[in-house]
Amino acid sequence: MTAAVQTKRKPVSYWTLAGKVALYAALILLACVSLLPFAWMISSSLKLDNEVFRYPMQWIPETFHWENFRLIWQRVSLLTYFKNTAIVAVVVTFMQILTSSFAAYAFAKMRFRGRDALFMAYIGTIAVPWQVYMVPQFIMMRKVGLYDTLWALIALQSFSAFGVFLMRQFYLGIPNDLNEAARIDGLSEYGIWARIILPLATPAIATLVIFTFVGTWNDYMGPLIYLTKDQNKTIQVGLRRFIQAYTSDFHLIMAASLVSLLPVGAVFLFLQRYFIEGIATTGIKG
Repeated sequence: MTAAVQTKRKPVSYWTLAGKVALYAALILLACVSLLPFAWMISSSLKLDNEVFRYPMQWIPETFHWENFRLIWQRVSLLTYFKNTAIVAVVVTFMQILTSSFAAYAFAKMRFRGRDALFMAYIGTIAVPWQVYMVPQFIMMRKVGLYDTLWALIALQSFSAFGVFLMRQFYLGIPNDLNEAARIDGLSEYGIWARIILPLATPAIATLVIFTFVGTWNDYMGPLIYLTKDQNKTIQVGLRRFIQAYTSDFHLIMAASLVSLLPVGAVFLFLQRYFIEGIATTGIKG
């Protein structure tokens, strides 16, 4: 007769428990401090202008002025700015996923002469400041006829060295045996990439989607430099124009800023669980 082995749980020391409580308390405090500006923006967007800077501050308005969110669409062409930004953000995100995942597959799973040197040279471009090649890019866009079009922003942001690095590091964690088995079954490299590698890379793709979409949506300098017509401007440039035109209407400025954050927040919340997994697993192999 076999005796059941019972494992005794190691008692948690008082100092360990106190340290965890202090750590979580500090993290909660920092989170609350970080959310204060966002809470103030929400509160201000539901007030009248003369109530925004009232002292002492009233976090919850006496009357919620929901009409502020209707007025902002009438003051400037916010709908046009949203449409332009959505087009650029969605197309750039799709193109970066396509180009980055495709290039990363070659750098991670295929062997050819100079592969590692080419990868290091490409990744080295991340260290080059954008201000260094800003003027040559501008001249190039004007010469090819893409100046003052959304295609200028799309063409310049469709390729990302950071995206290639992120996807490659994730691909390195996928066993090469899967590739070899697929080649034996007759799949081409394109087939292996599309049918095997991409479905397994959902966390890395979600991470890249969040970084790319948020970066493109919040981009200000690119649209400011390449877009001049009002019908081509994006939401960040449009918000700046809104602030210049209605400097004293802080309640409307806060309402417009809050509305511009909603798509970014929705994308992050939708892909949050994949994002955490992608950050945790990317870079296990180098």
